[in-house]
Parts: sequence; structure tokens; C-alpha cells
Amino acid sequence: MHLGALFISQHVLTSGSVRETARRFQLSPSTVSAALHHLETELAMKLTERASGELVTLIASGRVLEGLTPITAAVRELGQCTGHDSAADAYQTWASRIPVKIVTIERFLEVADQGSINRAARRLRLGQPQLSLQLANLEKFLGGRLFERQAQGSVLTEEGRRAYQIFTTISQAWNDLKSQADERYRRTARSLRIGSIIPTGSESWVARCLGALVSEWNVGRNNNAISLVSMTADDLREALKSGRIDVAILDSVFGLESFRHRELLQTEMVVIAPPDSIETNVADLVAAHPICMPSPRTGLGHAAMAFSDERTPNRRLRSRDITAADSLPVIVDLVANHGYVSFLGRVSAMPIADKVRIVDLDEHLPMSYHVAFNHRKAAADACTAIIEAAARITAEPVAQITARDKARENAA
Repeated sequence: MHLGALFISQHVLTSGSVRETARRFQLSPSTVSAALHHLETELAMKLTERASGELVTLIASGRVLEGLTPITAAVRELGQCTGHDSAADAYQTWASRIPVKIVTIERFLEVADQGSINRAARRLRLGQPQLSLQLANLEKFLGGRLFERQAQGSVLTEEGRRAYQIFTTISQAWNDLKSQADERYRRTARSLRIGSIIPTGSESWVARCLGALVSEWNVGRNNNAISLVSMTADDLREALKSGRIDVAILDSVFGLESFRHRELLQTEMVVIAPPDSIETNVADLVAAHPICMPSPRTGLGHAAMAFSDERTPNRRLRSRDITAADSLPVIVDLVANHGYVSFLGRVSAMPIADKVRIVDLDEHLPMSYHVAFNHRKAAADACTAIIEAAARITAEPVAQITARDKARENAA
């Protein structure tokens, strides 16, 4: 990792913009992006993501910025040593191009601590010529001698002592950041990361499956701790591909060809309507109520959108008239309390039958849920446990008719 890349990354995280950083430092956007990616790789954490074409800094970036502060302060001191005043216009251009690597800094500190290039080379398991060349390049960059070579070893010059203080600050700050990353990596390596589509609520089959999995997993004293996250189907596929999760519960089989996957359960699409609604078919419900459905980023939302576009000529079912949301609990609240209608899989609708009306579609529209997983044995074990839990939970009887529905049936 170069000091210049750390300086670039600090500015990106502060400004929130790759292009602005590139303009200010007179670099290409690809160079700036590469510096940030290198930092994310070194720290084993995601610091930014793209949203609607814009760079968004994540919560973790704040802690990293704090860790980079002493490094950028030390770079300013380094600039003063080399005649680059931080107040000058050219300073940032210079700082963003510092070619000195952290590993070179640590080797310089080792030589200074040992007082001998020979002893330092043996401890570092390097050849003496290689280490001497790195020190010579460092001296060339700084524009002065760092060591006086004497019979008894190498002694720091005045410039060397000042560089030692600056580089010690940089090394300690970097090691603090790296030690946190190493601990995160160890925790991640031990954990089994499971992603799922967003549950409709705590009573949903997805939430109950995951709860059963965690409980049974921990009772079995498994060595792999479980961590859970909910995303849309598109995000789950991307997270599985990048290795950020090990197992994914999805409401679509689309895009799973390159993953190991198994069918979790089958169901069909239904309409959920306000509990006091009286319409009995989809066309009448849509004509009388606003619509909110899962976004096309979810398998359910994609299927519902295709159903509405292909089977219904009414413009109220066209995408321009639909409110899309990635939060199923919000959709359920809109239906139950604010007069909206939406679409769900029957297996997801049944646990909330006391809050909404469930209306069958005019045509049978099958849906299937799947679980995809990577090569880890723990992931395959979790997949099996999830399938067993889903079969058990969805086979349990659910209160399907509300008291209001019963009254309506009796009146009929």
C-alpha cells in the first residue's frame, strides 16, 4: 500500500466523490478508484458503494477516516521535510503521488531499530542488496541521507531521526487499522453469512425459518457462528457472487445457474387487499385502490410487474401507476391500514391473513423460492436445515380467515 493511495482514499471518503478527487489531484478516475479498492482490500471491508450512479460512503468509512487522520497528518510533516508546504497548491498533487510503500517504511524502521542493515536483513529474511536498494530509493525520494554507515553499523542522521518519528506514526496508525481488519477477517472466516429476501414480519415463514436455523445451529454447538442479513434478490445474487454471503434465500431462480441451489418451496401468487374491501377480483381491486408492490429488484416484484403488464390492459396496473418498495413490512402496513393492494406469494400471505384479505388471481401463477449456497460444507449444512425448517413451518395450520371474513361469509 502506497502513502499516495492512502492520501487519495482519505480524500475520497471525505468528499464522497471519485471524480472530484480525480480533478483536484489531476489523476484519472480509474487511478482514484484503484487506490480506494486497494484500501478496501487491505482492510477487508467495504467502505463505499454505488447508488443511482453516485458514490455512497458506508458507516465503516467513518472509523477508517479516523484511523487515516494521523497518517495524513504525518504526510504533511513529510511534505515539510521535502519542501512541499501543505498550504501550497501543488501539495495535494505531490501527496497523492507519494510512491513510498508501507512495507518500505517498516523496513526502514527495522534497520533503524537494529542499527545494522545486515541484522535487519536477516530478521526480515531479505537479501542485503535488496534492502540497501530500498533504503537508497527512500533517501532519493526524501532528498537526503537517512543513515551514516559506520564500522559498527548504521546510525540515523538528523534527517533520519525526523523521518523515523514521522514513519513511526504512520506505521503505528496503519497497524492499528490492519489489526482491526485482521480480527474482522478471523470473525468472518469463522462465521456463516446467510442472506435472505426481506421477510413480511416476524411471523413470516422466512423469519421463522431463520430463527429455527439459528436456534438449532447453536444448540448443536457448531463451530461456525451465523450472521444474517436481508436484501433484495438482485443484491443477494451479487453478494453470493462476490463472496459476501455463503447462503441466499431467494424468491426467484433467475441468475442461479452458476451457483449450487435447491428449491425451497412452491406456492402461487395472490393479491392482498385491505381487510374492509369488498371487491372480489383483481380488476375491481385495482380500479378501486392504489397499488404498492415489491420492486422489480425482487423476484416477487418482477413476477408481479410482468403479470400486471401482460395480463391487464388497465393503465392503473402499468408501472407508471405503481408504487414500488423493497420493504415488505411497509407494503403490508399500506395494505392493512391505508387502503392499498399488493401481490405476495400465498405462503407469505397466509401468516398475515388476520391483517389483510387474500384474493386469488383469475389465473394460477406459480412461484417458487430457492436457496443457493457456495462450496463451504457449513453452507450446504445450513441449506439442508433451512429446507427442513421451511417444510415444517409451512405445513403448520395458519389462521386463514379473520373474524370480519367469517361475519361476511355468514351474512352471505
